[in-house]
Amino acid sequence: MPEMTPAAGTCAPEFDAVRDAFEQNFADRGEIGAAVAVWVEGDLVVNLWGGHADAGETRPWRQDTLASIFSGSKGLTSTCVHLLADRGELDLSAPVARYWPEFAQAGKQDITVAMVLGHRSGVIGPREPVDWRDVTDWDGVCERIAAAEPWWEPGTAQGYHMVSFGFILGEVVRRLTGRTIGQYLRTEVAEPLGIDVHIGLPPEEHHRCADMVNKPHIRDVLAAGSAPGYPVSLDEHPMAGLAIAMGFVPDDELGSNEIDLWRRIEFPATNAHVSALGMATFYNALAQEKLLSREHMELCRISQGGFDTDMVLGPRVAAHGWGLGYMLNQRGVAGPNLRTFGHGGSGGSFAFVDLEHRIGYAYVMNHFDATKCNADPRTVALSNQVYSALGVTG
Repeated sequence: MPEMTPAAGTCAPEFDAVRDAFEQNFADRGEIGAAVAVWVEGDLVVNLWGGHADAGETRPWRQDTLASIFSGSKGLTSTCVHLLADRGELDLSAPVARYWPEFAQAGKQDITVAMVLGHRSGVIGPREPVDWRDVTDWDGVCERIAAAEPWWEPGTAQGYHMVSFGFILGEVVRRLTGRTIGQYLRTEVAEPLGIDVHIGLPPEEHHRCADMVNKPHIRDVLAAGSAPGYPVSLDEHPMAGLAIAMGFVPDDELGSNEIDLWRRIEFPATNAHVSALGMATFYNALAQEKLLSREHMELCRISQGGFDTDMVLGPRVAAHGWGLGYMLNQRGVAGPNLRTFGHGGSGGSFAFVDLEHRIGYAYVMNHFDATKCNADPRTVALSNQVYSALGVTG
């Protein structure tokens, strides 16, 4: 039998079952290093960590260990966009081209900011492959996106904007504020509220990063479903759109060849580094209405779906739906409140806010499980116990 890994940190007595579930993840689910943090009604009721930050088990996981959360980054990026909108500085219904005129090329003049947030713009990436070295050139990538035709008529279908999401919204923020998303997140959110979340991690913080363990190359993830070679149309397979972006996915090549560069530069859709406490505190700030107004957050969680199939990820994600930049909990994988919203990341991490019960939740880890997507049993077990402790049922 695998040994039970004792959790470090604190846990309110009524949430002891969360600690039990956290430790059980190490015994039963192959956890290597992880952390979970939960705020309820403004109180930090769970702040646990355990295991190791590396495969060789030479570095213990600590409270301030930073984990890569991949697409969980989109929750941070979306909130920066919504902060501008809530302040009246940006109109979500306005065309992207109002803020970034060059974007109007190739039939994209009517694509709105909201369409991008809802993964409905059709701009999932350039039409030609981009070498991973070139993806580090922000201006060059934005020029390619501005020149690209949408992969479907904007607004008529939904398809996950895996990487382009961050570049499009990031360029809108940069044109509007003169700051990158990472700078805006730091100056408007992280520093004022003391929250340990980063898009573009300073080199002096790299020593805190956990190493991702067992992460496959995205080509291997796609191999079972996509046609061989470079897809030429979305008709080949529902995953074709994601495969099309293969040359536009920097985390694989940078993460294996240039890890310091990967951590340092900004990919606002995929490379945020956070501590569990930092990410939970971020979503607690939403629960406490310290970042966005309640009225605006009601807009954030309106489903942008109505489509049977996600053109990029296929039908498996269509049911849970997308809000304006956030994953919605329509399948109940993040507790019984179907109105929570947040974002998961490839491999297992998940974080969300529950406005009704004023919860800010975050789970991060370094054992990448490519077989699960936003319903990883590790985080499901934890969030279920949070709600059980509160006596909240479906």
